Amino acid sequence: MTSNAQRLPATSDNQQYDAQERDLVLRGLTSDVKTLLPSLFYDTAGAALFEQICELPEYYPTRTELSILAEHSAALAAAAGESVALIEYGSGAGIKVRLLLDHLERPVAYVPVDVSQAQLLRVAEERAMQYPGLQVLPVCADYTQPLSLPKLSPAARRVAFFPGSTIGNFHPTEAAAFLHRVRHTVGPQGGMILGVDRRKDPQVLHDAYNDAAGVTAAFNLNLLTRLNRTLGATFDLGTFRHVAFFNDAASRIEMHLESTIAQQVRVADVDITFEAGETIHTECSYKYDEPRLEALAEAGGFRIATLYTDARDWFWVAWLRAV
Repeated sequence: MTSNAQRLPATSDNQQYDAQERDLVLRGLTSDVKTLLPSLFYDTAGAALFEQICELPEYYPTRTELSILAEHSAALAAAAGESVALIEYGSGAGIKVRLLLDHLERPVAYVPVDVSQAQLLRVAEERAMQYPGLQVLPVCADYTQPLSLPKLSPAARRVAFFPGSTIGNFHPTEAAAFLHRVRHTVGPQGGMILGVDRRKDPQVLHDAYNDAAGVTAAFNLNLLTRLNRTLGATFDLGTFRHVAFFNDAASRIEMHLESTIAQQVRVADVDITFEAGETIHTECSYKYDEPRLEALAEAGGFRIATLYTDARDWFWVAWLRAV
């Protein structure tokens, strides 16, 4: 799960359906294996549910990464060096980046990149006030696509910041392609600070995505509520259930919505048939060990310089150097 995903526009039932959302949803639901894009999670209700997830006792990634950054931000800042232009992919609320900005020596620019314009501009204004000598250059864009960044000082060392273990939401080939684009952006002298969720006890992973309070289930099912609202769909949420499990062979958590009965659902004037037990695959979250992470970094044009972890070895904040 990640709050950095692109948010697609919503429409009311009496308006023409948003063409982009309609096409993406129907493409996924009419495939042999039904899927929905994780970007659909983050309507207003979904974003609020994700904030609740981050506070759950079972959901360790957010607070674990924050503890690592709190302990090692000075070392990360020292590795990045002076005169850094810090580029944050999926800046969101921009909380974690402050731990780095507080320790960087004479940073020249902060470039938050996010698709949510209102939040992006609010965060940019906050950071400009908190760091008066820092040039803050917000970019409203989908960071999974090639970016056009503001002009930066040629003397600045470009360092990418991609926290939250969001890299795990990319399939491996997509993750490598993303890192390759980042490598192109930061250049041969650049670097990257990357949050990575580690392989661990499968029960810990299972509990993190199947919390006792049912918040993650509500977050997943909210996808169907969104489609009922934006695409005039007829999903009965009482006939679908949240399913999440660790696929050890693929080293990933999979989230699904399972139809508990045989049924037909109408989505944007198209009939979608479900067998009992058939699922919609809504998200993957890949978990890395060191060989997998090394292979990913190499494929993306980086090498691992340092791995910072927590006392339980559950999470990494990686310092990557461009090669």
